[in-house]
Amino acid sequence: MTLLRSEGIDVHYGRVQVLYDVSIEVNEGEFVALLGTNGAGKSTWLKAVSNLVTPSAGKVFFDGREITALPPDEIVARGLGHVPSGRGTLPDLTIDENLRLGGHLLRNEKAKRREAIDEIYATFPWMKDRRTQLAGTLSGGEQQMLGIGRALVNRPKLLMIDELSLGLAPIVVEEIYEQIAKLNANGLTILIVEQNATLAMEVVERVLFMEKGRVQFSGRGRDLLARKDLLRSVFLGAKR
Repeated sequence: MTLLRSEGIDVHYGRVQVLYDVSIEVNEGEFVALLGTNGAGKSTWLKAVSNLVTPSAGKVFFDGREITALPPDEIVARGLGHVPSGRGTLPDLTIDENLRLGGHLLRNEKAKRREAIDEIYATFPWMKDRRTQLAGTLSGGEQQMLGIGRALVNRPKLLMIDELSLGLAPIVVEEIYEQIAKLNANGLTILIVEQNATLAMEVVERVLFMEKGRVQFSGRGRDLLARKDLLRSVFLGAKR
């Protein structure tokens, strides 16, 4: 079953077009990576899906219904979680306060929100032990996990994580991948935007490759490895 579908998405920033006719499908239960170099349009596509930027053309469908023009909080309420680049945490709030704020859509259902937060503490036990610690004092990897936790409070059907490994040590990235792989194994559909192509292709089921605002590839990681014309810019920093 197709859970998320974008059809012909164009995005402009002023007169500059950054996405060109982007059509992407994510099926229920999948673990997908969206790869590409800086400026390829990956983060912009995520923002267009969440309506944080308005597409100039195209439509977005989630769980069988169009969400193109819906307010971002309504999109979250329908089950689409989005962890933005830069972790998405508030540094002057504690871990517990960040999680409670992440569940603001459940503010009138406090028991349900508390139950969801307890589930996150079970997934990330270190958070429970340090729940009164300010988010700004956490390491980069811990902040990334807290950002994921914030998005999970609303129990999304699909979780999108932007720039998963940016600025993190390889051992920390591997730990985060292990956690989200477990979430996927438990039924959560996951899409990550990633620059660490090598690690992503080892973990995910399917990869998408975006370059200059267009999707150039969709398929298995091992098939992408055969496309040296696409991957050289990722691995070698070469320009086409």
